[in-house]
Amino acid sequence: MMELLQLGVALCILCTCSVLGFGVDPALQIDVFNELKLGESHEGVSQVQGFHNGSKAFLFQDTSRSIKASAIVADRIAQKLRNKHEFTVLATLRQEHLNSGVILSLHHSDQRFLELESSGHRNEIRLHYRTKNQVSHTEVFPYILADKQWHKLSIAISASHIILHVDCNRIYERVIEAPSMDIPNGTTFWLGQRNNAHGAFKGIMQDVQLLIMPQGYISQCPDLNRTCPTCNDFHGLVQKIMELQDILAKTSAKLSRAEEKMNSLDQCFCERTCKAKGVVYRELESWTDGCKNCTCMNGTIQCDTLICPSLKCSPDSAPAYVKGSCCKECQPICVFNGRTYFEAERQAMHTSGNCLLYECWDRVMRHISYPSCPELNCSPFHQITLSNSCCKACKGYDFCAEDNKCMEHSVCINLEGGASCICKDGFRALREDNAYCEDIDECAEGRHYCRENTMCVNTLGSFMCICKTGYIRIDDYSCTEHDECMTGQHSCDENALCFNTVGGHSCVCKPGYTGNGTFCKAFCEYGCQNGGTCIAPNTCMCPPGFTGSICERDIDECLDGFIECDSRANCINLPGWYHCECRDGYHDNGMFSPNGESCEDIDECGTGRHSCANDTVCFNLDGGYDCRCPHGKNCTGDCIHESKIKHNGQIWVLENDRCSVCSCQSGLVMCRRMVCDCENPTVDLFCCPECDPRLSSQCLHQNGEMIYNSGDTWVQSCQQCQCLQGEVDCWPLPCPDSECEFTVIPDGECCPRCVSDPCQADTVRNDITKTCTDEYNMVRFTGSSWIKHGTECTLCQCKNGHICCSVDPVCL
Repeated sequence: MMELLQLGVALCILCTCSVLGFGVDPALQIDVFNELKLGESHEGVSQVQGFHNGSKAFLFQDTSRSIKASAIVADRIAQKLRNKHEFTVLATLRQEHLNSGVILSLHHSDQRFLELESSGHRNEIRLHYRTKNQVSHTEVFPYILADKQWHKLSIAISASHIILHVDCNRIYERVIEAPSMDIPNGTTFWLGQRNNAHGAFKGIMQDVQLLIMPQGYISQCPDLNRTCPTCNDFHGLVQKIMELQDILAKTSAKLSRAEEKMNSLDQCFCERTCKAKGVVYRELESWTDGCKNCTCMNGTIQCDTLICPSLKCSPDSAPAYVKGSCCKECQPICVFNGRTYFEAERQAMHTSGNCLLYECWDRVMRHISYPSCPELNCSPFHQITLSNSCCKACKGYDFCAEDNKCMEHSVCINLEGGASCICKDGFRALREDNAYCEDIDECAEGRHYCRENTMCVNTLGSFMCICKTGYIRIDDYSCTEHDECMTGQHSCDENALCFNTVGGHSCVCKPGYTGNGTFCKAFCEYGCQNGGTCIAPNTCMCPPGFTGSICERDIDECLDGFIECDSRANCINLPGWYHCECRDGYHDNGMFSPNGESCEDIDECGTGRHSCANDTVCFNLDGGYDCRCPHGKNCTGDCIHESKIKHNGQIWVLENDRCSVCSCQSGLVMCRRMVCDCENPTVDLFCCPECDPRLSSQCLHQNGEMIYNSGDTWVQSCQQCQCLQGEVDCWPLPCPDSECEFTVIPDGECCPRCVSDPCQADTVRNDITKTCTDEYNMVRFTGSSWIKHGTECTLCQCKNGHICCSVDPVCL
C-alpha cells in the first residue's frame, strides 16, 4: 500500500493528463466573452484585431469601466466551478508595459476563490485562491507577461498539482495546498479588473475560457497531448483507500463480535437460513421471487428462471399479466369497437368536443362518469389527449409516478401517452413488456472485454476483470506482469542484481560481493591487514598509520602527524627520515632542523622576480607579490559584466532594471540605485514615483476612504501594496521558511509559527511514511480521518503518526 502511495506522488509530479481529443465538451467549457456578452454596451472595451481571426478580441482601455457579470451569469459560472478539483484557466493576451492588472476574478466580499493577475511592475503572474482550511493563499510565478507581446497563457489545476504554460511551454510545475472551490451564493465575477477601482488590465484579451478539466491547455496547444493519470485521480484513489480502511475497520469489529457469539453457540445446533427482501426462509424452503423460483440451500439462495405454463382460456377471456405475478393468467375481456379490453381497462371516446369514458366491467364496456378535470398549467398547444381518460395532460407528464409496473432490474420510462418499462444495462427481459429482467452473465456468454492475463468475474449488471497472480493492472480490461525490478519494489541489496520472475523476483549479489542477495557485502580476496575494512571489491579502508592495497605498509613520517616543519615549509619524506623544504615565495639554506625557523620571504619586487607590466607597480607580499595600478595611470582596469566587456570608468543602466546604475572601477563592477532628484524635470517617474505630482497618479485604498500618492506603500490583508502611477499592485508579504513539521497562523498574524503539538497545528507537512493505529488496531494514513469507535460526535485525524481527536459541537 505504501508503495502505491509513493508511486502515485511520483505520477502527480511527472505526468500530465489527457483531454478528450482536441475538442471540448460544451458542458465543461465557460466562454467568458460569450457569458458576459462582451462588446454589447460595455464602456471601456472595444473590439480589435486579435492574435488570430477565429474569435473576437477586445481592447481593455485605460478608462474607468465595470466589466462585471450579472448575478445570474456569475451564479452559473460559480455553479460549474463549485467543489471541482480539476479545472484550467485559458487566455490569449497582449498586456501593456508595466501594467499590473487582473485577468479574471471570482470573489465573495474579500474572499478570492479564483483570481489570475499579471504584475508588470514586479514581473510576476499571481494566482489567488482559498485553501481547504479557508485560508487566503497566493501562488507567485516570476515571469514577464506585460511586454506588449502576444502570449498564450494557461493555468491548470488538478487537486494539489498546478502547471503554468506560456506559449505552449511548460514554465512552472508545482505541488501546492489544494484549493477550496466551496463557492458561496452571491459570488461576483469580474473580467479585466478586481472591482470598480483596482486591478484594471490594460491591453488586448482573446479566448478567455474556464475548462472544467485538468490539462485544458491541450485545447490551446494540441501538440502537448498526453495520456497519464491526473493528480485528482490519485487523490481520489487515496480517498477510496481511506474509505475502504474505515469499512475494513468496522467489518473487523463486526467479525470480532460475531466470533464471540459463535463461541457461545458451539454447543447449540443452528439451522442455516436464508434472508431475502426482509423475509427469513428455512433450509430447503422454496418461494417465488418475480420470475424466479428460489430455494434456500445450505444458507445460500439458489434461483432458476420460472417456466410459465401454456394457457387455454375460455372464449370470453384471454391471457394477460397480473400485478405481482410473472406469468400470464386468463382474464375476463370486453370487445368494444372491434378491440379487446381487459377487466378495468378504460377507453375514452372524443366526439365534437365531448368525451365519453367507458370501462370494461364484468365482460361489458360500460359508460362511466368521471370527476371534473384538474386545471393544467400549460398552454393548449402543449396539451395531449389520452386514450384512457377524458382529461388531457401536459406534455412531459410523469406517467411513471401513477402507473409503474416495472419490477427488479427494470426502470420505468415516460412515453408520449403513458409509461413503459426497459431493462437496465447488463440485464435482459424475462417477458415481452420488460417488467421483469435478469442479469446477463457476460463472462459465460463471452460478452466481456477481458484481455490477456486476466480472469472475468460476473457482477450484477456488469462484469470485472481480475488480474492473475503475479500480474498488475494496466487498465480495466488488461494486466501485465509485475516487474518489481523495473519499478524498484524489490528487496534486493543496492549491491545486488534483481531478476524478475512470474509472480516475484530473485536477488543475486554483484561480482565482488557476497551474501544472499537481500544483504551483500564487499569481498576482498586477500583480506585486509592491521584492522582494515573491506569497503568495495578488493578495496580496503585502512586505519590511521597504515596504507597499501591490503593495509600492509606503515605510513611515512610526513603523514603520521608527529613532524614539526616550519609553517612556511613542506615535509619531504625520505627512507627512514624526512626533511622540510620551503614553499614557493620563501627560501633557506637547504637542509635544516625540523625545529628551525629557517624559511624567509623572498622579495620578488627587489630581486626583479615579478611579472608586473602596463605601468603597474610591484608590491611585495608575504610569500608573493601584487601588481597595482598607481593613481592617475591607465592600467586597463576593464570589467566583465553579464558576458560583456565594460571599460574602466564606464557607466550604464541595467537592462532588466532601468532604475539601477552600474560603473566599472579598476576591474570592479559597482552598482547602486538611481538617486531621485525631484527638481529635475526629466526625472524618470517610474524609478522615482515619489516625484510624481499628478492627481491621476494617486491611488484609492482598498477600503475606498484613503488616498495615496505615487510611490507610497502600505500593508493590507497580509499583502505589501504600492501605488505606482495610479495603479495599485499588491504582493504577499515574505515569510521566513519554516522547516518544522507542524505550523499554525495565529489570529491577527500573517506568517506561520512552528508548534510542537500537532493537534494545535492547522498546517501539516504530510509524510506518507508515517501512519497511525486506531482503536480497531487498523493502520491509518496521514491525513485520514474517522469517527471514533463508540461515539457519534468525536472526529479523529492522523497527523504524521499522531492521533488528534475533537468533539464536533454541532453534532451534540
